[in-house]
Amino acid sequence: MIKGDFFAKDVESLPGIAKSILEATKGLNVFAFYGKMGAGKTTFIKAFCKTLDVIDEVNSPTFSIINEYFTSSDDSIYHFDFYRIKKIEEVFDIGYEEYIYSNNYCFLEWPELITELLPPSFVYISIEESGDGERKISYEIRSPED
Repeated sequence: MIKGDFFAKDVESLPGIAKSILEATKGLNVFAFYGKMGAGKTTFIKAFCKTLDVIDEVNSPTFSIINEYFTSSDDSIYHFDFYRIKKIEEVFDIGYEEYIYSNNYCFLEWPELITELLPPSFVYISIEESGDGERKISYEIRSPED
């Protein structure tokens, strides 16, 4: 199993951590971000997008559920926020499967609300805040074999 831990003392360290995770999980495109409200999920997704050379402004899709961003090479990256999902049918209504199985990067906030819809293999990322503002960022590849 591929997994690891990082400790981020500040926002400036996040792009390097994102790059390390992307290199370690090459071939996977779905990243599920777990953490309490305010833990830094959106901020970390911004770091992933910066590392992937996104040219658009990255914001949480809290009300729209999904944002699409473009990279400098015109690839699409999808950013989901499932916080406001009340029924699983809402996820199907936005065409979730088309995005998840598109082979484009998909970053999911609040994936615990759609656990049964996660693909067989994905990158699980948890963010925990410590008392001094430092974040512990853990990742692992989740797959059917685990």
